[in-house]
Amino acid sequence: MSTVDHRRTASTAAAATGAQAAQRATRSLLTCAVVATPLWAVVALTQAAARDGFDITRHPLSALSNGDLGWLQITNFLIVGTLLTLGATGLHRALHGTPGGAWAPRLVRVAGIGMIAAGVFVMDPADGFPVGTPYGMPAELTWHSYAHFAAGSITFLSMIAACYVLARHFNRAGNRGYTLLARIGGTALLLGNGWSMTGGKAGTLTLAVGVMTAMLAISLIANRYRSSH
Repeated sequence: MSTVDHRRTASTAAAATGAQAAQRATRSLLTCAVVATPLWAVVALTQAAARDGFDITRHPLSALSNGDLGWLQITNFLIVGTLLTLGATGLHRALHGTPGGAWAPRLVRVAGIGMIAAGVFVMDPADGFPVGTPYGMPAELTWHSYAHFAAGSITFLSMIAACYVLARHFNRAGNRGYTLLARIGGTALLLGNGWSMTGGKAGTLTLAVGVMTAMLAISLIANRYRSSH
């Protein structure tokens, strides 16, 4: 074998090794998005069921960031937000060059950053939680409570938009199953958040269901691409 052939073989082997490393990195990043939803759901719903005074039909899951055990939900926000942010990079790699391949990952990343901000800025205690807090909303909200609500709004809107962009992506690809999944995720959060904002009965519950449905859609879509890498 000539020197040129040796160089070509070495170059081909290096390229193959690089491609395999890139695939492993993409799988790892997509795994972050896959595990974000179950982690969020387990940590948040376990607290919702176990913490004294918390009523998911009256209190948003964000309220769990208050009290002696508030650090659990704050950590949940920070970790899950980071996982979504990293997972967005995996989606960017997996969807590169396809319809929605630029905007869907961007929106997921914004949602992740929004969750991190929602963990940093804690909402005020309200409506009897934690135990000992007066019922009803505080007469005046603190600046960090306003920041939390702003972060939440950004997160919700970004998740809704991401789901609809992904639905368009799969619709153009002719994949009806994932098109429906993404539409259900976006619509569940749109309706759940809308009902909550209008003061509808058990609005905090519909919001929680909507958020988890949208997050589940994103996680399942990330898992689809993870399986192909």
